[in-house]
Amino acid sequence: MTKDLNPKAHSKTVSRRRFIAGAAGVLAMPHLASAQSAVDALINTPGRGTWDDQFDAVTSRAQASVSSNQPILGPNAPSNLMQAIAEYQRIVTSGGWPQVHPNVPLQFGVYDPSVQQLRQRLIVSGDLPSSAGISDSYDSYVQGAVRRFQARHGLAETGYIDEYTLKALNVSARVRLAQLETNLTRVEDTGSDLGERYVLVNIPAAYAEAVENNAVALRNVAIVGRPSRQTPLLNSKIFEIIFNPPWTVPRSIIQKDIMPLMREDPNYLVDNKIRLYDNKGNEVDPMTIDWNAEKAPNLTFRQDPGPNSAMASTKINFHNKYAVYMHDTPSQSLFNEIVRFESSGCVRIENVRDLDVWLLKNTPGWNRQKIEETIRAGISTPVNLADPVPNHFVYITAWSAKDGVVQFRDDIYNLDGAPELALQTTSGIE
Repeated sequence: MTKDLNPKAHSKTVSRRRFIAGAAGVLAMPHLASAQSAVDALINTPGRGTWDDQFDAVTSRAQASVSSNQPILGPNAPSNLMQAIAEYQRIVTSGGWPQVHPNVPLQFGVYDPSVQQLRQRLIVSGDLPSSAGISDSYDSYVQGAVRRFQARHGLAETGYIDEYTLKALNVSARVRLAQLETNLTRVEDTGSDLGERYVLVNIPAAYAEAVENNAVALRNVAIVGRPSRQTPLLNSKIFEIIFNPPWTVPRSIIQKDIMPLMREDPNYLVDNKIRLYDNKGNEVDPMTIDWNAEKAPNLTFRQDPGPNSAMASTKINFHNKYAVYMHDTPSQSLFNEIVRFESSGCVRIENVRDLDVWLLKNTPGWNRQKIEETIRAGISTPVNLADPVPNHFVYITAWSAKDGVVQFRDDIYNLDGAPELALQTTSGIE
């Protein structure tokens, strides 16, 4: 379970992707420049002057992200990745892209020699058209190209160079090529036969796709496990949805989180409607427990159902040995956070009721109206799916959802083998 147990005690997770956006946003990437010499020729063109400064007077081009209904692991995923790999091999062979070392904060309206490095970097990666040229001006075309770059890397599309965009810009082309190759192996190993209808959670991207007939029907922002309590990779089938679920607290959370919280605030359990039960089902008064003991009591901790419970309206069950599941949360604002690697292993789903409707579409009697009525009633209600839906938790940090589209994400669990790609965090307390 992944409830934020104590907001007051919560230590904010710090990430080198501080400005990460939600997990959505794919980007149509222009054809990648194939040779460094072509960029050098642009720089050295006689009489160029500041002809491209006129771009400031032009409305910024299409803004970064172009949504796609193609799933991450669609049937064309391997071939699309191989195409991206070929492009990046060409970039590496041609000398890669330059590092960007700003003299001043780089944002719209700035005129500084370091903008030339930025322009060159964006041209080589295909985010800025080569026709934009090289100058000292951070104009509207550069701003648009930075937004495209940010969208492809899961960053907030601000259009200016913050610390984390700069770090992403300065990951070398060789490292990005290796990242693509690593993920091609993952995609090929996973295969494309995932089912006609399935739910896929891509952990590094922190979002879930509901896929039907090789098209994304829903794409929901998610919150996944922090590095110290990772969301596992798995393949299973969703067989049940519980509306207004009670929450039985896992032993790990009791020991690591609730015990310290009870030492600080003896009313914590009562305030959060968490009851204690012995092995005979008898309720136990929390005031009779020694919360300073080294080990947690051998009792069941169960939170009453309700809108403020850890799982709020929904728990989505699938068979797995890790005791994880997908669920709602009362803390909806967390989905707007720039860092969404904060749970204890389970996966919280934004707009989970949309996913409920999609999962139950073939289960007689469970349309949206029935679902909403059941949730409003506040009674814990399990519903078995008429046709269990395959569920896959995967770890893909680089992918190409369709021809000409490529995205990168942080290697949040350090599985790609390159320090430059790792998410740098300190653990918070949930």
